[in-house]
Amino acid sequence: MSVRRLPLRPDLDQLKHQAKDLLRAVHEGDPNAIAEFQRHHPELANPAGAKLADAQLVVARSYEAPSWPRLAQACQLIDAIWRDDVDAVHDLVVKNPHLLHEEATIRHSNWGPPMTYAANLGRDRIIDVLYRLGAKDLKSAIARATLQSKIATARKVHAMMGSTRPPADALGGPAYTLSVPGTALMFELGAQAVDDTGRRLAPVDVVLETDSRNPDAKHEILEMYAEHGVELPDTPIMALHRGRLDLLESHLHRDPALLRRTFAFEEIFPPTLGCHEEAYPRTTLEGATLLHVCVEFDELSIARWLLERGMSADAPAAVDADGFGGHTALFTTVVSYANFWMNYEGGWAHARKPKLAPFARLLLDSGADPNARASLRELVLGEGVRSIREHRNVTPLSWGEVFHDKMVVNAAAMRLIAERGGRGND
Repeated sequence: MSVRRLPLRPDLDQLKHQAKDLLRAVHEGDPNAIAEFQRHHPELANPAGAKLADAQLVVARSYEAPSWPRLAQACQLIDAIWRDDVDAVHDLVVKNPHLLHEEATIRHSNWGPPMTYAANLGRDRIIDVLYRLGAKDLKSAIARATLQSKIATARKVHAMMGSTRPPADALGGPAYTLSVPGTALMFELGAQAVDDTGRRLAPVDVVLETDSRNPDAKHEILEMYAEHGVELPDTPIMALHRGRLDLLESHLHRDPALLRRTFAFEEIFPPTLGCHEEAYPRTTLEGATLLHVCVEFDELSIARWLLERGMSADAPAAVDADGFGGHTALFTTVVSYANFWMNYEGGWAHARKPKLAPFARLLLDSGADPNARASLRELVLGEGVRSIREHRNVTPLSWGEVFHDKMVVNAAAMRLIAERGGRGND
């Protein structure tokens, strides 16, 4: 059990079952259960003599709650907010005023104290009640409402704040979720994309690096930034990020070799715009072509445009000094962070549906080799540890087979590649 984090909507009955299961395990002499008691209930000298109340305390402390009643309060309060039960929220907070200012999920989370938590869900009546009871977390509440595109709620909280200009970081939340209405609202309320000295405030890096995938929204937000004074670099990659086929056409006219060109990671994520080193486990974009970038960012229309203008579906990435790289975009259809939310929302069985492999189908229909070979490095992320695994001479299918994090592997793409003659590990 160790130290745990409550889900966004915890189930008190499920937590009660956890406590009963823990008590049963400790009575049976399970060493893990005994270790949990020793860690979270050291004042109990003999875990074998534990009662249900002791197990409940251990469970509560494993979620960093000081007591079982505090854990129960968190579950009841969150449930009431989800159900929009104004009376239940009011009564809980009046009886337990400390709840008003503490994290709703006990441990620190982005969803914040009760008023901020309610803002995430657009629970305006509950926000009114909590504000009257003394809630002060207005800044985080408007940030979360904007991030979640709860525009009416954001306007309400903004009025509670005295209709002041949004802070310098106000565009960050909607940038992460690629919220067009949230971004538009912040500009409407006076948020600045650049400060009075011309320094960029708009979080272009967040828009480019977010794990969200919504190309149309990304295009709109970047254009809003440009309209509000942000100077975006005139590069083929930025034209792709912006969804500007007119700019891509101009770059292609000036550089006919563009369809074969590869790009350094820093060109795809410019440090001058605040971007950082690669953070997500996926097929590397170092030395990628425009087609690889399209797959990673779900830019299907631009991928079609590139292929229609003569780009090879097998255009390889660059090969480094150690012989790694050279993979085609088909590898990226198999392993890409663009696959994460598909797997997260639907599970592995859902991800096997052929309709969820549009890029693999497009590339294969355009002549991509299902048995192309490349050598790739895999970034493995553990708890505070990063390691690199090296894979030599893999195919798109075997790349998906060996990749450790199946949440970024597209099973539907693998199935389609296999149907087109692709082979995995021999």
